[in-house]
Amino acid sequence: MKYTMVGLILIFLLAPMAAFSGQPDIEYHSASQERQMPFSDAVRVGHMLYLSGNIGNIPGTPQLAEGGISAETRQALENIKLSLEKYGSSMSEVVKCTVFLADIKEWAAMNEVYLSYFPSNPPARSAVGATQLALGVRTEIECMATLK
Repeated sequence: MKYTMVGLILIFLLAPMAAFSGQPDIEYHSASQERQMPFSDAVRVGHMLYLSGNIGNIPGTPQLAEGGISAETRQALENIKLSLEKYGSSMSEVVKCTVFLADIKEWAAMNEVYLSYFPSNPPARSAVGATQLALGVRTEIECMATLK
């Protein structure tokens, strides 16, 4: 059988689509059905878990960890760790994070804490300075992870 270059490209591009039978399995997770938040805590799509942004609040309360950007970053990452474990993943499975900072000048202090949570094989990351974050927080971090 003889294939042209265009034919080979089409086979390469369409073969994965042929193996895909229908919509991916999607699960929406919320920490509390009583909460009236317009978002899910996490969404699983196939083997990926997408977490909503986490802030440095003490779990179950709106109170932020005291101590500025370092304390808020540590608490946000602890909150992420809890969510990942709750939904079947872990910090070692994180493949991408986005960090939002109320003041980009606090990047170094945030980064010092952040690095301690990813000592090897750090995930891809973006860090963005914002003029203001919700609830007056210093940082918000969102992550994507694979499932075990």
